[in-house]
Amino acid sequence: MSFRVPICFLFLSLLLAAPQISADESASEAKEKEFVLTLDHSNFSDTIKKHDFIVVEFYAPWCGHCKKLAPEYEKAASILSSLDPPVVLAKVDANEEKNKEIANEYDVKGYPTVKILRSGGKHIQEYKGPREADGIVEYLKKQSGPASTEIKSADDAAAFIGENKVVVVGIFPKFSGEEYENFIALAEKLRSDYDFGHTLEAKHLPRGESSVTGPVVRLFKPFDELYVDFKDFKAEALEKFIEDSSIPVVTVFNNDPSNHPFVVKFFNSLNAKAMLFINVTSDVAEALKSKYREAAEQYRSQGVSFLVGDVEASQGAFQYFGLKEEDVPLIIIQHNDGKKFFKPNVEPDQLTTWLKEYKEGKVAPYLKSEPIPGTNNEPVKVVVANSFDDVVFKSGKNVLLEFYAPWCGHCKKLAPILDEVAVSYQNDADVTIAKLDATANDIPSESFDVQGYPTVYFKSASGKISPYEGDRTKEDIIQFIEKNRDKPGQEQEQEQAKDESVKQEQGKDEL
Repeated sequence: MSFRVPICFLFLSLLLAAPQISADESASEAKEKEFVLTLDHSNFSDTIKKHDFIVVEFYAPWCGHCKKLAPEYEKAASILSSLDPPVVLAKVDANEEKNKEIANEYDVKGYPTVKILRSGGKHIQEYKGPREADGIVEYLKKQSGPASTEIKSADDAAAFIGENKVVVVGIFPKFSGEEYENFIALAEKLRSDYDFGHTLEAKHLPRGESSVTGPVVRLFKPFDELYVDFKDFKAEALEKFIEDSSIPVVTVFNNDPSNHPFVVKFFNSLNAKAMLFINVTSDVAEALKSKYREAAEQYRSQGVSFLVGDVEASQGAFQYFGLKEEDVPLIIIQHNDGKKFFKPNVEPDQLTTWLKEYKEGKVAPYLKSEPIPGTNNEPVKVVVANSFDDVVFKSGKNVLLEFYAPWCGHCKKLAPILDEVAVSYQNDADVTIAKLDATANDIPSESFDVQGYPTVYFKSASGKISPYEGDRTKEDIIQFIEKNRDKPGQEQEQEQAKDESVKQEQGKDEL
């Protein structure tokens, strides 16, 4: 995002020295002027086409995060307006009905969403920078400038490379030729994810062989071997090298914010995700980390990424996976389809053996589940992950199932209505009204798409699954059930009809 600076900031020293212009007057003038452009369906396209570089925030007026961002975005816009050329920031109310076509075109799925548009909108890039004014300014200065920065001295290199980020530097005998052009093109493509630099002198760089003349790419990182060289300048190979080399063998998840970018990359990976959660002050912590790294070195090339998490910083993960601190140290592996594998109270010498068994398919999937209720006599039956198959899929009944969250206000309003519906069917053995706490139990995502709460589905006795999208009244829900249920004996009649149809087809074949 970017912000523009009022003219008074350009002449700050003059303003301080000129008593005829009061600071209050200039501050008032700056406050009245808005530097963030307001765009909508009527001017969006024309405005974007006029700019080689423009930043657009898609927001909703009711969004708390948008409200928090607004003053920072405006402040940054004011500062960035003083650049030559200025960096322009704009905003679109994506909640406005007339602007929703624009929001859909730019794949806006949440608020705020910020996009960087280049070359009149021909190239679109996600904004991945900070959300406070100074950070926004610095990030966009880099994004609006050259994709790669020339390093001319050791001081340049020290300032550019730093200690806590991944930096990619191309070493070239001259700034021309196919290798150099491929490097700059990739820098342009990946500039939102990495800092790129180029130099004629390897001796300026803080690490690595100083006598090489290139062409070679040297990637600096704050973990593992600290730097690595690569000489294949084919675009696909170079991009894969950068992506693979910028991920730690074992990503560290703790309260250190400098680790957060690597944690984000870990969770964005398409690999299976192995996570070891430990108490870093325990006697076995170092032994666990050592053995875990050995296992990571062995299996990281086999579609698995590795993370070690400090229990203190990982409470959100524990809640999400339904883990307990008494299970620590523990390892859990999650696939992108939601399937999980779990080993509690793991010992250092068990890590490699368990991972080998996992890779060989010998570890059963782990299911997050509340205990199966000892008694379940209320009109609305309680379903948990471990009873889901029996109650929903294998019961042979028509089941109306609510996925809810205990804190959800809409769920609380629906609860007495479902109770009334359930009471209406208490004497009907073929219909079950049930509920599942979706925050405490895993859901079979291949059958049920739960994006919010409450979500209600109906599974007929014959297995047809339908989402309920009607009004949340007793009458409408009962009407929906009656329309979609299988009547007693109906499933058997359907099976008999299928058998008869098969026999008729077989008879035709024989003729």
